[in-house]
Formats: sequence, C-alpha cells, structure tokens
Amino acid sequence: MRIADLASGVVERHVRSRQRGCQTRRYHPIIGPGACPMSTRTLPTLDDVARLAGVSTATVSRCVNLPDRVRQSTKNRVEAAIAELGYTPHFGGMALASNRTNTIGAVIPTMDNAIFARGVQVLQEELSLVGITLLVASSLYDPEKEARQIRALLGRGVDGLILIGRERPQETYRLLADRQIPFVLMWTYSDDLTYSQVGFDNHRAAYDMTQHVISRGHSRIAMIAGTTAGNDRARERVEGVSHAMRNHGLLLAPPMLIETHYSVEHGKLAAQQFLALDERPTAIICGNDVQAAGALKAAHQAGLRVPQDMSIVGFDDIDLAEAVEPGLTTVHVPHRRMGREAAHLIMRMVRNEQPVESIRIATSIVERASLADIS
Repeated sequence: MRIADLASGVVERHVRSRQRGCQTRRYHPIIGPGACPMSTRTLPTLDDVARLAGVSTATVSRCVNLPDRVRQSTKNRVEAAIAELGYTPHFGGMALASNRTNTIGAVIPTMDNAIFARGVQVLQEELSLVGITLLVASSLYDPEKEARQIRALLGRGVDGLILIGRERPQETYRLLADRQIPFVLMWTYSDDLTYSQVGFDNHRAAYDMTQHVISRGHSRIAMIAGTTAGNDRARERVEGVSHAMRNHGLLLAPPMLIETHYSVEHGKLAAQQFLALDERPTAIICGNDVQAAGALKAAHQAGLRVPQDMSIVGFDDIDLAEAVEPGLTTVHVPHRRMGREAAHLIMRMVRNEQPVESIRIATSIVERASLADIS
C-alpha cells in the first residue's frame, strides 16, 4: 500500500469517527443542543441582511450605527432581517474602518446610590438611540481608583468619557489631553472651569436652601454633609450653607457640622449626635436626601416630631424624598435633563461638531412637610 493511500484511509477513518461522535453528542455549551462541535456554520453578513431587507449595505450600516437617520419603515425592514438571520455587527471591523468604537465610558462615584441612577439611565437611553454603547465603572469616591478606571476604559478604545465632578489629580486631566479624548463633567458647573460641563452650581443651590431655612425663622442650624475630601460637590454644598449663614451672622462649625458617608445609617448616626447636644438644632440641612432620611429616622426614634420639634431638609429630590414621612423639603436637581444634555454634548464632541459649550442647569426648592416656620 502506498503511503498516500494509507494517509487517505487514516484521514477518512478519522473523519467518520468524528462524525459518529457528533451523532451521539446532544449538547454543546457554545454551539447549542443537537449540534456537532466540529461543524462550521456560515455566519450572516451585512450583504445577507441588505439582500433580505431589500436595501443597500450602507443603509444597513446606518440602521446599526445611526438609527435616528433612517426612516422608520426602512428601519423596521432591516431590524426584521437582522432578527431573522441572527446577524450580529462586527464592531471590531467597524471600529477599524471608522476609527471609532461607538462606545462611551462613564466613571461614577458609586453604583450603590440612587443619586446617580436617573442621570446615568437617561444618558444610556439617549446614547443607545444612535447606536452608542455606554460602559459604566465606579470609583468609590477614590481618585486613584477613578484614574485606573479611566485608563481601563481608554484601553477599550472608548470614543469619549463622562466623569462626575471636577476634582481629580492633574495627571488624570493630562492623560485625557494627551490621548485627545473628549470628556464631559456632570453634576458640577463653574464659570471658571474651561472643561465641558453639564451640571449645576452646588454652592448656589445649597446657599438658596439655607436662605430658605433661615427665612422660616431658624438660627440654630446644623448640617450633615458628605465627605468633602476629593468631592467638590460635597465641599461646595458645605460652603454654600456656611456662606448663607455668615450673611446672617451665624456660624457653621463642629459640633453643628458633621461630614459622613452618603447613607441612611450614617445620616441617622450624625443626627443622633446633634440630638445629644445641650442645645439641639431646630433645623438640620443634609448633603443629600439619603442622609436626610437617616436624620428623620433618628428624630422618630428619639420621639421627636418633624417638623414641629425639628425641621430636616435634603438635597437632590430623588424618589426617597417623597416616600418618607413627612416628605422632605429638598433641592430639586433635574437628573434626567442632565443625563440627556450630557449625552447630546458628548456626541457632538466625538463628531467634532461646533460649537460645543457647557450647559448650566437650574435647581429649585421643592417644598414638602419637613420644614416648619418658627418665626
């Protein structure tokens, strides 16, 4: 027997053996039930989708990447074809062709807080309308961890970044400048800042709330603040409260000022310290609604009536502010508008559309039942 014949026979027996193995194998974790792991399946292409939908490949590409620029009837046909064929766009190839990945990165302080939920949700919704994926990471209010998350997102080739607040090491800003990555700062706004911002003036919002509390006759005012180290939003809220109080000859200082974490439990513990003072405050201004909910809990547990015995106000106007009893007087922050505007701004920056400018969003005071008039 020739060597070639021997080799041919071995190959034939090997193929038959693999085929028999496929017949007895009922499930494969990747390929699926009833499929042979050695089998190959031709994946649907952009051309296949275009043929089935009766459109050009360029139209299919627009439906995937820029759906808002395609007529609804055309988009429906393309989406039906994609669903029927099981087509998945090859974003790696698209990124090489366009020099974009159609992804935006966002680093938020924490995912364990409702404060950021509304804004980030709308940000994701708006970006998805134009085929952009949002990648979200958290920093736990740690500037070094934020820098690591930013580098990780840059390593994944994001087209732009959404960051919270403006206080971070200059090395991080230099990294973004060197990489020429567009970014938008949210939850903050300052006329002195040259970076793109979509947010509000935390100092002014806290100042206005304090003026409102003072106008109701309160002079023994305490504050539960967020930790100000590395957090410009928390620091500016403390400065806003202190500024308003100074204008009325009042002083904000320990023991009437406590910095703590943004949680119900920490808000409760801080309020308990105020209640133990010889002269307890008549009003507590809180750095956010979560802390205010904790302060309410401490007052209730001490047998105090809110607002008859003590007034408590919050900041942010999340759902919790209306759910607690009594409902919180608080600063309303338009989180959904902030997310929408940030999405539009970062898209304009990625596309190099001009002009690009910062957007200042106004806050307002929502009056509920937790603030009493004692004048």
